[in-house]
This record gives sequence, C-alpha cells and structure tokens, in this order.
Amino acid sequence: MSLLEISSYAAGDWVKPGAGARNIASAVTGATIASAGNDDLDVQAMLDHARKVGGPALRKLTFHDRARMLKALATELGKHKDALYDLSFHTGATQSDHMIDIDGGIGTMFVFASKGRREMPDGHVYLDGDVEQLSRTGSFLGQHICTPLQGVAVHINAFNFPVWGMLEKLAPTLLAGVPAIVKPATATCYVTELAVKIMLDSGILPEGALQLVSGGIGDMLNRLDCQDVVSFTGSANTALKLRNTPAIVENSVRFVAEQDSLNASILGPDAAPGTPEFDLFIKEVSREMTAKAGQKCTAVRRIIAPEAQVQAVIEALSARLAKVVIGDPRLETTRMGALVSGSQKRDVLEKAALIGTEAKRVFGDPENFAVEGADAEQGAFVPPMLFHCEDPDTAVHVHDTEAFGPVSTVMGYRDLDHAIALANRGQGSLVASVITHDPAVARAVALGSGAFHGRLYFNNRDSMKESTGHGSPLPHMVHGGPGRAGGGEELGGVRGVKHYMQRTAIQGSPDILSAIGDKWVPGGTEIAAPAHPFTRKYGELSIGETLHTAPRTVTLDDIEHFAHFTGDTFYAHMDDAAAKRNPFFPGRVAHGYLLLSFAAGLFVQPDEGPVLANTGLDGLRFMKPVSAGDSIKVRLTVKKKTPRNEEYGEVRWHVTLTNQDDELVAEYELLTMNAF
Repeated sequence: MSLLEISSYAAGDWVKPGAGARNIASAVTGATIASAGNDDLDVQAMLDHARKVGGPALRKLTFHDRARMLKALATELGKHKDALYDLSFHTGATQSDHMIDIDGGIGTMFVFASKGRREMPDGHVYLDGDVEQLSRTGSFLGQHICTPLQGVAVHINAFNFPVWGMLEKLAPTLLAGVPAIVKPATATCYVTELAVKIMLDSGILPEGALQLVSGGIGDMLNRLDCQDVVSFTGSANTALKLRNTPAIVENSVRFVAEQDSLNASILGPDAAPGTPEFDLFIKEVSREMTAKAGQKCTAVRRIIAPEAQVQAVIEALSARLAKVVIGDPRLETTRMGALVSGSQKRDVLEKAALIGTEAKRVFGDPENFAVEGADAEQGAFVPPMLFHCEDPDTAVHVHDTEAFGPVSTVMGYRDLDHAIALANRGQGSLVASVITHDPAVARAVALGSGAFHGRLYFNNRDSMKESTGHGSPLPHMVHGGPGRAGGGEELGGVRGVKHYMQRTAIQGSPDILSAIGDKWVPGGTEIAAPAHPFTRKYGELSIGETLHTAPRTVTLDDIEHFAHFTGDTFYAHMDDAAAKRNPFFPGRVAHGYLLLSFAAGLFVQPDEGPVLANTGLDGLRFMKPVSAGDSIKVRLTVKKKTPRNEEYGEVRWHVTLTNQDDELVAEYELLTMNAF
C-alpha cells in the first residue's frame, strides 16, 4: 500500500501532515504505512470555530434532533464497516477485535440515539429530578435543569480503540449539544481519520460540530475555560500531566479521566472444578487476556482464586491459552494479533519482567512462540503470559503495574474477605468480575469492594448465555472508576450526556418553571380548552390545557359491585367494623382502582378521535379515602408532549381527583399516544 498522509480537520479545512509529522508503522509487518502530525495547526482557530460555529448550530437543535443525527451517523458508518475493518488490520486487530471496536462504537452511537429519543425531551432543557416545594402554598418552587455547556469538548483518546474510543465520547457530547475536537492516539489515528471523514462527508453534522487533530494538540489545553471539557483515556502519568495544565487548574475545566486499571476477576469459593462456574471463569479470563492482544482498559490483570483451586486454574487456563493461534490478523485462523507497535511491545515486556520479580511465569515465553503468517521479530507480537504470585499480600508490582498486553497474574485467597482485600489492592479499578452461583458471595463483594470499582460484573450458569462479558463497557452502564482508574465516569446513558451540561438550580413560580422546562407544573396557569382535549390532535394541544369534570357520587352499591365483579373483597371495602379498626380508614371505603375507573369515565371522550392508546400511568398516589356518599371530580391537564414518530406523539396528562370538599383524593400522570 502507498504511504498514507493522515490529515487533521481544523476550522473547516483538511490539513495534511507538515512540520513535526511522525511516521506510523504497521503492527503486523513493522513497515511504515502512514505519517501524521502538523505543528502548524492553528489551535485557537479550531477552538473559535467550535465555540462560535459548531456550538450555536448544535444548541439550536433539540435533544431529539441531535438523537436523530446520531442515528444517521451510526447508519452511515455502518455502510463503511468493511473499509474500516480493512484499515484496522494494520493495528494488529483481528476480525473479532474489529467487532469490539468498530461495531461496538457504532452500536454505542445507536444506543445514545435511542436513549435521546426515549429518555430526553424534544426540547432544549433537560429536567433533572422532581420539582421541590419551597413554600407552604406552592407559589415558590425549585427545579434542577441541565443545559449544554457553551464551550468545546476536547477528546484525547487511546490507541487501542480508534473507533469505539472516539464514538463512546462523541455520542453523549453531541447529544448534549456540545462540539468536539477529537485527538486520537497517533499510532492508530489512520483508522479514526477514516471514520471522521465518513461522518463529515455524509453532511449530517453541522459545520464546527466535529474537528480532528491527527498528531499533537500543541498548547490547546492552555486555551480552555470553564465552559470546556477534557475527556482523556490513557496512562495515569499522562493524565496527571494534563490535569495540571495551568488553564485547566485555574479555570476549573472539567477533566474526565479513564486511565490505568489493575482489574481483577474473582473465582467464587463455590466455583470448584467441574462446576459450570469454573469453566466459565477460565473462558472469561482467557478471552480477556487475548482479545485485542490484551490491550483493553478492562482486561483481567489479576486472577484471584481460592488457594485450593490455584493449581487447577493455572492448568486449565494454560491449556486454553495454548490453543490460541497468534498471527497475521487477516488470517481466519488467527485468534490473537499483534500489539499496536514496537514501542508498545517493549513496554509490555518491561512491565512483565517487573511483575516477574514477584511472580513466576507459568505460561508463555516471549523468546519462544509461534506466529502464523507473519514475522514475530518484525511485527509487535508477544504470546499470552500467565504469572503465579504465591504471596500476594507482600507483593507490590502485581497490584500496581499494568502490563498493557496479554499478561495476567494468578493469586490465591484464604477466604472471601481476603479476596476482597486483594481486589481492593488495585486502588481503584474500572471493573472486577465475580464468578459465583452464591448470592451471598456476590453481596459480600458488592459491599466490600464496590467503593473501589466503577463496575462489578457477576456471572454464573444462570446468566452466562446472555451476559456481555467482563471486559465489555456498555453504553447503558457507567464506565470509569475511582483512584488509579482516574476518578472519571463515561457512558451510563443520560448520565454520560450530563457530563457535557451544566446543572443549574432554578427557583420561581409554577408559571416560570413551566416556561423554562416546557412542562406544566402543578399550580401553574390552566388554559381553557376550546373543545374536549381528547378530540384535539397532538399538535393542537397546548401545555397547561385543562379539563375540569362534573362530580360523581360514589355509592355503597358501587363499592359492593366492584368488589364482587373484580374479586377484590379486602376487608376495608367490605367490613365496616374491621375498617374502623384500621387507623387509615373511617369505615368502609371505596377501592382505589374503582376511583381510577370512575375518573376515566368522567374525563374520557368515547368517540373515535386522535387519542390512539392509553399506554400507562406514572406516580399514582392515594391521599385521602373516599367513603360511600362522597363525590369525586377530576382535573385533567396537558403536562408534557413528546413526539414519537411522524404519525403520533406521547401526551403526558397530570390528573387529580378531589372530593366534595376540594380535598385531594388521588394524583397520577396518564400517558396517551395522540395522532398528529
């Protein structure tokens, strides 16, 4: 292949490599395949372009507009997967590794697109939590809102996932309404560049929403302010250096870090050889050691097993690792490719040697291993290496040195408390897994080790067929960890979006809060409908539009009939003396669900119309019992509207039931689908 010139996309233009360009070698052959870098990039122009062009364009869009944009981007990337696969082989990744990186990144973008449509409003303000009543009568209230930061997100990504590493940060950033400048690791930036080109060439993104730095970022970080975010994935040493950038410290720039992690996998005391859990443990650890040649931030670095099972674990794991075919990642028979570069190979071997001062290597010889279809010396190949630490209590390096490759250490534990203590010796990890069929073991680890881990993964015979694996960060769940793991947090659905937004406490009257949040707040102005709201299409309904019904008297016959018809003959509805002994009831009372049924009868318009379906109710509360002879009436208010597709939208109605004394009897939110 001809030498690739990896460009940057800066302030609306593609900029080829220039001064300071660096050569990039194939992980498989060692031959130079690309060059990247340009010391003459105008980083201030890039920041200005993002802040003045990209940011305003994104903020004009609603959350749903941005979610649709993400879906379109993911779909476009999916059309070009083969081209991304072909280029990614040069990183040493196998086809199964591509599924993690490329397909995983695209899938993550689809998930955020879906969550944006389902869990966020079709508006510009995200409401965080419920309304807080700050006054006796409800005329002065509080609410937390989230709005997009008005700066730029600088994403500094690691070499191991040139596509997923970009998209898992980019999806929540764009959904929040913040433009991004992406800086991939130079060693694999040629794959990231192609993905960025695909997205930009699609025309889906507003100008300024996405820029790319292939190479160094110069003094960009020293030009950031309080509206900007830095999201970093890489080593702890680099993270520390970046955190201490003067502008980041002085301007309180948000800094999200995901860094070194000595992840552990614990074999439960119940998971003896011959059990499904033991076999699952060996399979999971082997996979985590060899996927991406061990170059995963979530890979298992420490294997913690009962002392009585250590030898069995070593033998079973060694036998499985011996079947792993190392070679050219393009070959169908290859199960583990190369490390990303010669320098990474040297680093892994140095770290493995350091671990070897406290542990004995029991499998894998870096001086003697077979490579299929490639040259072990020219390419960045190493074999899986398994160590055994006999005294993990006094050892240091096995708990603080991460060999970022197919390297892991087995250690024994005396009891579960000892296992938890060993796992926590990592001083903060992204993930720990526990393979056990005993819920008590899982609970003990969760309580004892949760504070040291961003994620705890439990698996056994009941869940193993559908589990996603120890090393798979999911867009639905948070990814990050305390301490050595960086103290940051990514993904986690809408939680990840809020990292790029400002949470603000607002205080005011119900009408003020309703206007800001585009959601009617009880106590706010009610709008008299020109016709029954169930006869009006989605687009005709206004927030605050309200229907007040006539009252209906509840009789003893109603209560008796409902009880016998439904079979709900609970004593409070049927036995007056027993009901009076209950401190909540004055005597026989109406069923709560009878009241809901009567409420529906009061507000429903029976004719065919734009209301297509009742899809549920939320937040039901019964405040005051209703006795025979009492009456109820209903207030039905349009609280919130959310479009779902081109044919219909969801209407959230606030419903209150009051009695003849205007006392609140029940309250809930009704959900309907209404035609446009």
